[in-house]
Amino acid sequence: MTHAQIATVLPLILILLLLIACVTDWRERIIPHWLNIGIAALAPIQWWVLGWHVWPDIAAQLGLGIGVLLVFILFQALGQMGGGDVKLLGALALWFPWLPMMQLLVAMAIFGGFLTLLMLILHRMRKSEGKPEIPYGIAIAAAGILQIYKHYFNHFS
Repeated sequence: MTHAQIATVLPLILILLLLIACVTDWRERIIPHWLNIGIAALAPIQWWVLGWHVWPDIAAQLGLGIGVLLVFILFQALGQMGGGDVKLLGALALWFPWLPMMQLLVAMAIFGGFLTLLMLILHRMRKSEGKPEIPYGIAIAAAGILQIYKHYFNHFS
């Protein structure tokens, strides 16, 4: 495979993995470890394809990934997010430079707000007990797919 083919296939694989995350989070309210590990493990291949250097490119990307992971671990500690969601965000942070990652987080918040409203409506319509479980991985994955499209396939944005 050529660099160009790999550069095209990797984002498509990432989209597929994010769609799997949506399905598993919706059905089981879990994002499997293997999925988050796979997303994180593919990022270095993308760095290689992009010709990134260890310093400063890869070092900055690792720093961003660790930073995102640490910030969202706080949300998990407060009971606001699940562990799979946090790991998914950390894995995605290895793929996008800081500005596209911040755009992903904004889109995630917007999608998450709509998702939460939908889940609250469904919860009330079903007259379910307790608090509704929000499959926030869907919002994360949707924001990730949007960012992949903008970053890799839409060269006009």
